[in-house]
Amino acid sequence: MCDTEGQPAAIVNDLAPGLTDRRGIGPVSGAQAIVSFSHPGRCRNDAAYASLAGTSPIEASSGRTVRHRLNRGGDRALNKAIHVIANTRIRSDPATQAYVARRTTEGKTPREIRRCIKRYITRQLYRTLATAMAPATAAHSL
Repeated sequence: MCDTEGQPAAIVNDLAPGLTDRRGIGPVSGAQAIVSFSHPGRCRNDAAYASLAGTSPIEASSGRTVRHRLNRGGDRALNKAIHVIANTRIRSDPATQAYVARRTTEGKTPREIRRCIKRYITRQLYRTLATAMAPATAAHSL
């Protein structure tokens, strides 16, 4: 085992402790989320981060059909990382599998279900990164 294999995981854990503890988030996808997040002031809220990630919903309705699709813009590398996290959770996370089963019985398509899961993951990533990478207060620097 080479010393460089553990470095990405160590760097991710230093910058955002606990990020890789969440199911489906490995060192590579965690690093991509951190790089795209950049710093706490870049995205003002989770909706802005979702727009950056290309996981914000866009209305794609026609006639009486009301539906949404994912934004095709944004950071494609971050979108790919979120897609990998979503697929991992769909395959191995019992809570996500229960969600997929529930939404399937409600008549949602697999594409619509994946869109909702990706938006949820983006919201989780934003909240985790905003908390973990928040600047230290003045009291800590004294």
